[in-house]
Amino acid sequence: MNRKEEIAMLEAKAKEMRRLIIEMISRAGSGHPGGSLSSTDLITALFFAVLRHDPKNPKWPDRDRFHMSKGHCCPLWYALLAESGYFSKDKLMTLRQFGSMLQGHPDSRTPGIESASGSLGQGLSVALGMSLAAKIDKKDYRVYVLMGDGEIQEGNIWEAAMAAAHYKCDNLCAILDYNGFQIDGATRDIMNLEPLVSKWQAFGWHTIEIDGHNMEEILKAYKKACKIKEKPSIIIAHTVKGKGVSFMENTVEFHGRAPTAEETRKALKELE
Repeated sequence: MNRKEEIAMLEAKAKEMRRLIIEMISRAGSGHPGGSLSSTDLITALFFAVLRHDPKNPKWPDRDRFHMSKGHCCPLWYALLAESGYFSKDKLMTLRQFGSMLQGHPDSRTPGIESASGSLGQGLSVALGMSLAAKIDKKDYRVYVLMGDGEIQEGNIWEAAMAAAHYKCDNLCAILDYNGFQIDGATRDIMNLEPLVSKWQAFGWHTIEIDGHNMEEILKAYKKACKIKEKPSIIIAHTVKGKGVSFMENTVEFHGRAPTAEETRKALKELE
C-alpha cells in the first residue's frame, strides 16, 4: 500500500468510526459525541497505522499501550476496538446498557482496554506509569495517551508532565485533542490555555503542532515522535468539536448530548 492509498484507507476508516459513534450514542440515548468526533482522525490513524497491537492476544507483553485519559469519549475507543477485532461489532449497540462491558467510561474488563479512565486529569499519570514500567523492564513498547484540552486545566496533568520530562520518557507520546471547547463553554473563556506550545516546551517536552484532521500531518507527527530521544513528546492537534457532522461542529451543546432520532438521521446522511 502506498502513502496515498494508506491515507485514503484511514480516511474511510475514520468516516466509518464516526458513523458508529453516532449510532452508538443515539441508541444509548446518552453520551459524548463532540469530543469523540473531534479525536476520531487522530486515534484512527494511531490504531490502524502506528500502534503495535494484537486483537487475538490483547495482553501481548510487547504491545504498544494506548490510554484514553478523556474517558467520556470512549465511543470512539469502542468503535476502534470492535473494528480491529477485539470483540464483535454487535456489542457496540449495548453502549451504556446495564450489564454491558461497554460502559459510559472505559473499564478494563473490556478487551483491549488497559485501565479504567474518566476521572479527568489522571490519564497522563497512568501513561507515565506504563512508560516507566517499560524502561524498568527493558521493553521497547511505546505508550500513547489521548487528553482533552479542558482536561489539561487539571494540576495533576502538569505534575505528570514534569515527572515524564525528568525521567526522560522518550517512549511516551501524549496526544492533545485541542478542539477549544469543554462542557461549560470555550476553553479560552473558562481557563485560557495559551501559550500552550511554549508551556509544554518549558516543561521539557518535544512539541509537534498539527491539524488534527489532516491524515498526512497526523502520520508524520507520529513518525517524528518515535524518533525523539531523551524527552517525551506531545502532539498538539487543532481539531473541530463534533467534526464531520455540520450541526455538531463547534457546538458546546453536543459535548455531552445524544442526538435525537431526526438529528441521527441527518448526521448519518452527512457521513455517507
